[in-house]
Amino acid sequence: MKVLFACGGTAGHINPALAVATELRQRVPECRILFVGNPDAMEATLVPRAGFDFAPFRSLGIQRRLTWRNIRYNCQSVCLLLTARRRAGRLLREFAPDVVFGTGSYISAPILLEAARQGIPCMTHEANALPGVSNRMVAKKVDRFLLAVPEAEKRLPPRGDYIVTGNPVRPEVLAADREAARARLGVAPGQICLLSFGGSLGAQTVNEAVADLMAWHVPEGRLHHIHATGRYGVELLPRLLQEKGVAYQNNPNLDIREYIHDMPDCLAASDLVIARAGAMTLAELTAVGRASVLIPSPNVAENHQYHNAMVLADHHAAVVIEEKDLTGEMLVKTVKELTEDPGRLRRLGRAAAELGVPNACRNITEELLKLYQSRKK
Repeated sequence: MKVLFACGGTAGHINPALAVATELRQRVPECRILFVGNPDAMEATLVPRAGFDFAPFRSLGIQRRLTWRNIRYNCQSVCLLLTARRRAGRLLREFAPDVVFGTGSYISAPILLEAARQGIPCMTHEANALPGVSNRMVAKKVDRFLLAVPEAEKRLPPRGDYIVTGNPVRPEVLAADREAARARLGVAPGQICLLSFGGSLGAQTVNEAVADLMAWHVPEGRLHHIHATGRYGVELLPRLLQEKGVAYQNNPNLDIREYIHDMPDCLAASDLVIARAGAMTLAELTAVGRASVLIPSPNVAENHQYHNAMVLADHHAAVVIEEKDLTGEMLVKTVKELTEDPGRLRRLGRAAAELGVPNACRNITEELLKLYQSRKK
């Protein structure tokens, strides 16, 4: 059995494919797996690090904002697109996969379309509530189309056989022990643990609002707060806290970092999470049943994080604050109301858990194996 995974561009496209590939390798050890992605993007590092073979396939997305730099970038994208079918065909002939799996990135569309043209069984997975352009392009060509949430089907061409599988969640997230995590992180018994992060780069607006939040709760000592500033917030947040007179250094109730490397433990220890609304973040929040305040990033394609967040909000599983409305005062008010009402926190968490699909990775892998078996018949 040989499976080709076409994904790349963002961690949200790469990590689900890596999770499925890992599950597949455990279930079918003799399976040959090849990942295809952009040699200059993060997949070129993440895939080999996870122990899988990687083949370069140069492709670029389209920048929607009109600037001279983006015009040059888009011209390069078009040139690559014009040769994509030929390059995809050569790649597929050389590897001869039994199944091709895509995750909706600009890498996956040309490879899935060529696989369909050659009659190779192919499938794709859409992680977001608002499907991306690439997945909309292949919707009627692939043999199976998997969805993370049923709401996505409303925004896709009708085909009648969309399959809802959920989004893959790391096993470490599901296995983390709450009490052990709280003890390791220094959360006092009975203390509310607040976890906040705004992405690996960090978001200035989020860090500014979090500074106001810390200025409110640190003097009282009620909350244990773990916050990731992101790369661009490493210097910003301490400066803001100093200006506000917040005693943040050596404070046992504050854990400020650039990045959270132990997310499974931090999620397990938390009672309330403040975060963006990327598909993988929401998959983990719902898998562990955690109450959240979601601040969708407006700097993403077609504002898809807003649509992700509204799936939870519509099921009373999260509070959503759009970035254009975010202020420190609003965040303080929201967190104060939630942390002073444990019953509401529990209700939000239970509603989130009802949306969670802890077995999503297994579901997706089983659909892939079914597609493979259908070829063998």
